Amino acid sequence: MFSEVSQAATALMMVRPVRFCYNEETAVDNAFMNNTSFNKESTQEKARQEFDNYVSILQSKGVEVAFFEDTLEPHKPDSIFPNNWISFHEDGTVVLYPMKAMNRRIERRQDIIEGIEKTFNYKISKIIDITEEEKEERFLEGTGSIIFDYLNKIAYACVSQRTHKEVLEDIAKKIGYKVHTFTSVDENGKEIYHTNVMMCVAERFAMVCAQSIRDETERENLLSSLRETGHEVVLLSYEQINNFAGNALEVTNSKGNRYLIISKAGYDSLTAEQKAIIEQYDEIVPIPLETIETNGGGSARCMIADIRLPKA
Repeated sequence: MFSEVSQAATALMMVRPVRFCYNEETAVDNAFMNNTSFNKESTQEKARQEFDNYVSILQSKGVEVAFFEDTLEPHKPDSIFPNNWISFHEDGTVVLYPMKAMNRRIERRQDIIEGIEKTFNYKISKIIDITEEEKEERFLEGTGSIIFDYLNKIAYACVSQRTHKEVLEDIAKKIGYKVHTFTSVDENGKEIYHTNVMMCVAERFAMVCAQSIRDETERENLLSSLRETGHEVVLLSYEQINNFAGNALEVTNSKGNRYLIISKAGYDSLTAEQKAIIEQYDEIVPIPLETIETNGGGSARCMIADIRLPKA
């Protein structure tokens, strides 16, 4: 039996860091990274504290969290961002994705996949492994690259070095989604590396930095698609996405309560009017993630691989 389709995530997979630090490999095309700490031990300690507090807040809201401890070896500085290597779908499908940075490919762990089944009692019926695309330098970094509208079966993505359009079209066809792509750039005209830093799609609303889509037709097509599928659109500014306001995820607990998970920095950057729109639909839950954001260039949504599998 398939899991009921919901836009809001009902369970979350997270990886607790043990050697988190600034990753020189990913800094090449991630303009959101800012190496503010030269002390790896203190950076790791602060990141661990932020992670543990994040999990505690989620659990206090009744949200199911399946978290796994990272391993000391091999060193995986970005293991805290598992959404880039795996996605879990309602029909029992798991997708494994090709990643650009060599030192991120080792984040893929078979024991985590097995743990999702055996420890947390989810049913996996099929694994689609497209990691061979790495040999051709064709990358697609999970739900960093793809914003899934699960209810309307649309895969939104801004094309970049980490989001290859043909690979996206291939996997979307296999899992039954239509593709909606566009180009998104920062204030300096540089490609935005992941779609999930400039866009979030919840069930009844969507947040997007429309000004980052310079092509007028692409911009209007995206906004039209979101509105036609029943979403109230919250327009984000460059300043807001630089504070990770776009890197958010709608989640729900077993009682059906809906929450928008967002970092404190992202929350603080929202206007009172934007918060009021969101709060019509979800309770906003701000998470302090300063160390992880500045050193890792990712935020609240990046730290979550949402589990949509059916229970065994």
